Formats: sequence, structure tokens, C-alpha cells
Amino acid sequence: MLAPTPKRFSMIREFHLADWFTLGNAVCGVGALFSTLSYIETHDARHVLYACALVLAALVFDVLDGRIARWRQKSSAMGRELDSLADVISFGVAPALLAYGCGMQGLYDRVVLAFFVACGVSRLARYNVTAEALAGSPGGKVKYFEGTPIPTSIALVGLLALAAWQGALREQLWGGAWELGGFTLHPLVLLFALSGSLMISRIRIPKL
Repeated sequence: MLAPTPKRFSMIREFHLADWFTLGNAVCGVGALFSTLSYIETHDARHVLYACALVLAALVFDVLDGRIARWRQKSSAMGRELDSLADVISFGVAPALLAYGCGMQGLYDRVVLAFFVACGVSRLARYNVTAEALAGSPGGKVKYFEGTPIPTSIALVGLLALAAWQGALREQLWGGAWELGGFTLHPLVLLFALSGSLMISRIRIPKL
């Protein structure tokens, strides 16, 4: 076996402190996915609450990584890409899978949830390629977002946490289920369609 060389760990050395918090965001998002799968397997609503708590923890890490980067005045293109990938997991895929696990499993539900994730990915990609233009100069601060940021999906996660707390999951899901053309739609999933649409909109949101 070859002895490890410094080059093998060069990527780790390039990480800034903020990047480690970004990884914490991603790890919490993956944990939320695992908790959701545990709920699908066991039907124990505590796992839904665990998943929601982990998405909230991911949001805390997401806020902290930005503040730490500004405080230390250290950021990089890799950090920005890392942040986007973590956000896709924690605020895109995790909420969508959580909604699916909570009972939004009809064909129309799946289409809407896939749309929601696609909007989140598109929103992050647009931000990454337009950040400098929105800042007005290279290295400048972005003054506003176009479209709602993907972490706003925490509101949907909070709603699902409340549903789990009240036992309104699966067959008891708020709004019931509609049969349209032989396929099922849960009206609650339309909130995900709204959230996704706002992400890809041109609405300007001031960046605090």
C-alpha cells in the first residue's frame, strides 16, 4: 500500500471554516432522509419529527456558514458550489421525500414534488451563474435574490412537523385526497408547487 502523500489531502486543506459548517448542513439533510425512510418503514411519527428537526438544524448550519465566511472574509467558488449542493439535499430533496413519506404518494403528488426539487436546483444554479452580476462587481455583495431562496422550504417542513404532532399523516393528511383521472392528488402538495414556482420567479427578495 502506498503511503499517503500531502497531495492526497490537498482538497481538505482548501476547506475554510465555513465549508465545514456547510458540510454539517449536508449531513443534517442526509439524516433527515434516513429519518423519513425510518418513518415509512415503521409508521412511528417520531421519525417525522426527527427529520423535521434535522432540516431545522441544517438551516442553522446554512446561516452560520454564511456568517462565518463574512466574518473571516474567506470564501471560494468551491464553497459556493458546496453550499448549493448541501442546500439541494437539505431544503430540496429532504422536504420532498418527507412529504412523500407523510402520505403524498399519488402520481400527481410525485410530479409536483419532482417539480419542487427541479425548481430548487434551477434556482440555485441561476444564483450561482448570476451572483456577480447581481452584486454589481466581482467580489461585491449580492443585494437581493431573484426568486425565493430554497431554504424557505423550512416553512413546509414546519407544516409537516405540525401535522405529525397532530397525527394528521397518511390517510389523515390535511385536505384529504382527490381522485382525478384515476390518479391521486393530495391538495396539500400544491403548497410545494407554489413554493417551487416562487423559487424560479423573478421576484426580488432583499438579502439581509
